[in-house]
Amino acid sequence: MRVEVSVVPGSGSFRFSKTKDGKLKVYLKSKAENNKANIELIKKLGKLLKCEIGLVSGARSRHKCIELELSEDKWEKFLARIKE
Repeated sequence: MRVEVSVVPGSGSFRFSKTKDGKLKVYLKSKAENNKANIELIKKLGKLLKCEIGLVSGARSRHKCIELELSEDKWEKFLARIKE
């Protein structure tokens, strides 16, 4: 399944929240240099969700589209646990 996420590179720690429209916003420790923020996003979110993740689009943008090997039901349950 494909989902859109917003990222904030160089924020000091890895954490996430939900935007007002219900999308995931991920704060990354890594800076947006040499693809480090994208690598952190894929590794840490994949480990957290226990699934494979691939970057579909937005490699040089704060708005990204990622492909998750996860059911929509599990994704919705994950989002439901996150505060806005």
